[in-house]
Amino acid sequence: MNEGYLEILNSISSSKPTPGGGSVAALTLAHGYSLSVMVSRLTVKSDKWLDGHLIANNIINQSEDMIAKCITLAMNDSRAFDGVMAAYKLPKDEEDSNVKSIAIRNATLEAAEAPLDTMKSSLEFMHTLRKLVNDCNANALTDLASAAELGLSACKMAEFNVRINIDHLSGDDIESIQTVSQNLLTECTQVMSEITKVYTNRLGW
Repeated sequence: MNEGYLEILNSISSSKPTPGGGSVAALTLAHGYSLSVMVSRLTVKSDKWLDGHLIANNIINQSEDMIAKCITLAMNDSRAFDGVMAAYKLPKDEEDSNVKSIAIRNATLEAAEAPLDTMKSSLEFMHTLRKLVNDCNANALTDLASAAELGLSACKMAEFNVRINIDHLSGDDIESIQTVSQNLLTECTQVMSEITKVYTNRLGW
């Protein structure tokens, strides 16, 4: 732990609206990735877990880019919310003008799409863990389980932020976002169930 980490935590805990839940969802996913890299490194250290070397090495090789992507997702979420706040500060629409209304709607859509991207990345991560859980180092199974819980939590947290942003909007585009979001969460939960069955079986729990 260092000052940089504490600075992020202090930023989250401040009275400012950003970074908020959407950003924290992406940062939670980054923690999941980091744990999965640890599990992968422990797996490739021994030929005892040879069947898991391929997926473990893939995770290790992609980890830097994936964690950086999570940071970008967090920043995008904060920027999107700032965009909503900026739209609300525009001058009131005059008669026969809906410039502000359109700006608010467009900004709110972007604020919904940002956590939706986090949900997509969360599901991708969960599928990766599903491939690793069968053959990873058995001594790190609880770490993989924790990584999976972080991935699922990131998806759930992001879904909250998708939902709150589209809650008072309507239209085909809103229905599409809502459907995609619900499907992502459902699939993520299903993959978590599959992961849980494997690691509990391997642990004899």
